[in-house]
Amino acid sequence: MRVGVPKEIKVQEHRVGLTPMAVREYAAAGHEVLVQTGAGAGIGADDPAYVAAGARILATAAEVFAAADMIVKVKEPQQVEWRMLREGQILFTYLHLAPDPEQARGLLASGCTAVAYETVTDERGGLPLLAPMSEVAGRLAIEAAAFSLRKPAGGKGLLLGGVPGVQPARVVVVGGGVVGTHAARMAVGLGAEVTILDRSLPRLRQLDELFQGRVRTRFSSAATVEEEVLVADVVVGAVLIPGASAPKVVTRAMLKRMLPRSVLVDVSIDQGGCFETSHATTHDAPTYEVDGIIHYCVANMPGAVPATSSHALNHATLPFGLALANHGEQALVQDVHLRHGLNIHRGKVTCAPVAQALDLPEVSAEAALGM
Repeated sequence: MRVGVPKEIKVQEHRVGLTPMAVREYAAAGHEVLVQTGAGAGIGADDPAYVAAGARILATAAEVFAAADMIVKVKEPQQVEWRMLREGQILFTYLHLAPDPEQARGLLASGCTAVAYETVTDERGGLPLLAPMSEVAGRLAIEAAAFSLRKPAGGKGLLLGGVPGVQPARVVVVGGGVVGTHAARMAVGLGAEVTILDRSLPRLRQLDELFQGRVRTRFSSAATVEEEVLVADVVVGAVLIPGASAPKVVTRAMLKRMLPRSVLVDVSIDQGGCFETSHATTHDAPTYEVDGIIHYCVANMPGAVPATSSHALNHATLPFGLALANHGEQALVQDVHLRHGLNIHRGKVTCAPVAQALDLPEVSAEAALGM
């Protein structure tokens, strides 16, 4: 199979779909890898590194899309990209379609087979291709919060971890999954006072054991979320319903009652955001203010550390990508976990949460694949 790797074009996105390490694995498996010139510049991988790994360099994205049977990316295709997709072509990348009807329409019109990293599952019920970027984003969320609390950044002038004799910042993490766990780990490490909210009692027990009493755990309800948010210096939104739009757990009404110049970091923004006042921002202009509360809502947070992120992502995606390259659509038939990643197939929505969020008809992945 011909596997294409275009250069990412989303604002301040420096990750790459395949690293030279991954290219070498694809080439060893007998596949031809076509890489757009400069695609790996953001991670310090130049064109000669890709050639040495077995890739062929093409000058433009149009050439890559035209020649490839499968496109491997990081971020969802932008309008100019989905217009280059064609029927029968496989797209393997993050999609986050639930809050993005325009992209969904573009992919449906293209006739491509779109497999989303964020809904591929594993035998434990986890999301193995979302996890590495969730780990990165969770850790970055605390770095972003610490910076946003500084006075020159518009914050209240508070040091996240405090100093001896001075109260540290109160950090509330809404959601105890991968993002929330890594955000809490970073916040605890910096000396903050941390509370994690989650609706799963087994997960709260796990977190209590993991942190050995260094964080407070509370069951997440409308009442407890409000109670914690109103006394927090930092709130990290880490809520995930796989494939679906994130629920709004912090309302506009709460903002007027929060501590002035507090910081909201919405890591759920790719799925529409879990704060009512969230809208996507970029690394160029990462924050904005509503009712005296600082919002950080960058939609591609891991893009700020592309070298770490690209390698971590490729380690996770490699076996699934190779399966698609080796077997084409048949890989989706053979592997139920990869099949869970199928969001759109030849003009049909095959992911129930996406169909529900966008009010579109859904065809099961099995039916769409003729199983």
